[in-house]
Amino acid sequence: MPFLPKDFVVPDVVDAGTFRLRPITIHDAFRDYDAVMSSREHLWARFGEAWGWPAADLSLEQNIVDLGWHQKEFQLRSSFDYVVASSDGTRQLGCVYVDPPDVEGVDADVWYWARSSELASGLEDRIEAFLSGWLAGAWPFRIVTINGRQVRLPATSQGLR
Repeated sequence: MPFLPKDFVVPDVVDAGTFRLRPITIHDAFRDYDAVMSSREHLWARFGEAWGWPAADLSLEQNIVDLGWHQKEFQLRSSFDYVVASSDGTRQLGCVYVDPPDVEGVDADVWYWARSSELASGLEDRIEAFLSGWLAGAWPFRIVTINGRQVRLPATSQGLR
């Protein structure tokens, strides 16, 4: 069974007020590398055991390769990696990943993170609060995992269910 219906239009740029989401590309390599490596301890605590990421010796070159792959996955509609950018688009604040589910009974696995310098501001909490409504209203999902925790999304009036 496909991850998404063929006629589903994948969200592109999404304004969330204090931040926005847009598909990541290789053109984000320098900003992404800075966000990842300046937040490596935080990210390793969250993803390291499961993903082995980000490695202490992650190079800019490897990051470019990774972003190219994420960009291609978006084009192929197999997985979706979004930059969490400042509202003016000048700074990368984190990422959101929307992936096919690993377990039955779940529509998608969603992962997110914010750079370490933004944790005290509550950005990760704002991202998670935003995700529930966005996933329910803009995607054809009912049950997702968000950072490994199963979540039943609220019903919406958009008829995506």
